[in-house]
Amino acid sequence: MAGEPASDSATGEPASVRDRIRELFALERDVLVLSVAMFAFSLGFQMTSRYLGEYMVALGASAVVVGLYGTFSNVISAVYPYPGGAISDRIGSRYALTVFGLLSTVGFAVWLGAPAFGVLAVPLIFVGLVFAQAWKSFGLGATFAIVKQSVPPARLAEGFASTETFRRTAFLVGPLLAAGVFAVFATTDTGSMADAQVVAAFAAVLAVAVVFALLGTLAQHTLYDSAGDDFGKAFEGIEGIADDLRNLPPELRPLLVGDTLVRFANGMVYVFFVIVVTRFLGVGLSTTLPLVGTVDLSPQAYFGVLLGIEMAVALLTMLPVAKLTRRVGLKPVVTVGFAVYAVFPALLIAAPPDAGVLAALFAFSGLRFAGLPAHKALIVGPAEQGAGGRVTGSYYLVRNVVVMPGVGTFAGSPSLAFSTATVVGLLGTGYFLVFGEEFAAADG
Repeated sequence: MAGEPASDSATGEPASVRDRIRELFALERDVLVLSVAMFAFSLGFQMTSRYLGEYMVALGASAVVVGLYGTFSNVISAVYPYPGGAISDRIGSRYALTVFGLLSTVGFAVWLGAPAFGVLAVPLIFVGLVFAQAWKSFGLGATFAIVKQSVPPARLAEGFASTETFRRTAFLVGPLLAAGVFAVFATTDTGSMADAQVVAAFAAVLAVAVVFALLGTLAQHTLYDSAGDDFGKAFEGIEGIADDLRNLPPELRPLLVGDTLVRFANGMVYVFFVIVVTRFLGVGLSTTLPLVGTVDLSPQAYFGVLLGIEMAVALLTMLPVAKLTRRVGLKPVVTVGFAVYAVFPALLIAAPPDAGVLAALFAFSGLRFAGLPAHKALIVGPAEQGAGGRVTGSYYLVRNVVVMPGVGTFAGSPSLAFSTATVVGLLGTGYFLVFGEEFAAADG
C-alpha cells in the first residue's frame, strides 16, 4: 500500500527504482490505471473544450449563444456527478467508467460531424456536449472513490496529485498538439485564420480526440482490477439525494460555500477566455528561433501555446505542493489556489495585446492547479468507505447548480463581466480563509 516503506517485504532488500517511483506518486495499481485513462480522456477533452467557443463562432454562433453553451455546460456539470457517483457506488467503478467513456467518444464524434449539417451545426455542439462530458462529469465520483479506496487517508493529497499529474500532462500536450494543427492550417504569409480554416483545423483535432477516447475506454476496462471496489446503497430517488445533501460531512460546508463563489465567478467568463485571446486582443506570436527560423503563429495557435505554458507550471508545482500539505495542511494550499482563480479574469481582460504579457499571465494561472489535489482531498477525505462517489456527487451537484455564467455579459461589457468575476471570486476566497476547516488526516 502507499505509505509503506519502500522495501521488499519478502526479502527485506531495498525497493527497486520502479517501487520508489510508485511510492513517490502513491500509484497503487488501480490509481495508475485511472491515471492512464485520465490522460487519454483529458487529452481529448482539453484539445477540444477550450477551443469550442472559437469553433462555435467560426460556425456562425454569436457571443450570446457561446454564453448559452457555457451555461449548458455548467448545467451538465451540476446534474451529472450525483447520478454518476451513485451509479459507480452501486455497480462498481470499472463498468461505470467504461460506459461513461463510450458516451464521451460518441460526443467527440458528434462535434466532428456537426459542420456537415449546415444550420444544425451549432445546435449539434450542444447535443455533443451531452455525451462528451460523460466521462469527465458522470465519472467524477468514480474517480474520487478509486483514489479514496486505494490510498491511505494521510496521503490523499498525494494520491490525487498522481492522477492530476497524468491528467494535467494531457492538459499540457493536448493544447500544444492543437496549436500545431492550427499552425498548419493557418495562412502561411500572415498567420491569420479564416473561419473555414478554423473549422477544418478543429475537425482534425476532434478526430484525434475520438481515437484517444476509444483507447482510454479500452485501457480502463481491461486493466482496472475491480476486486477492491467499495459498493454502497442503491439509488433511492429524490429522497436519497436530499438525504445525501443533508448528510454531507460538516467539514465540507465552508469549503462548498467558498468553492461555489469562486467557480461561479470563473464560470461567468471561462468560456470566453479563448475569444479574449483570439478576437478581443487578437494576439498571435511572431518570433525567430535558432535552427527553426521565423515562426508565425495565429492567435488560435498561440492560445494553445498559452494553455501549454499554464499546464507546464501546474505540472511543476502540483506534486511538491501536495507533499507540502503534510506539513502545512490542506487549507492554506486550497486558499492560494482559490485566490489565483479569482484574480485571473481581471488580469486577463486588462492585459495589453502583448504575447509576452499573456505568457506570464497564463503561467501565473497555472498556479491555481497546484491546489487541486489538496482540494479534492478535502472533499472526499471525510466520506465513509462506500460513499465516496455519492459524497463527491452531492458536493458537485450543489456547487455546479449555482455556477451558471452570465449569459451574454461578454457581448455587453467584457471589462465589467471579467472584473465582476474577480470580485465574486475574492469573496469566495475570503470566506473559505475565515471559515474553512482542515481535514485532520492531512497532518499524516
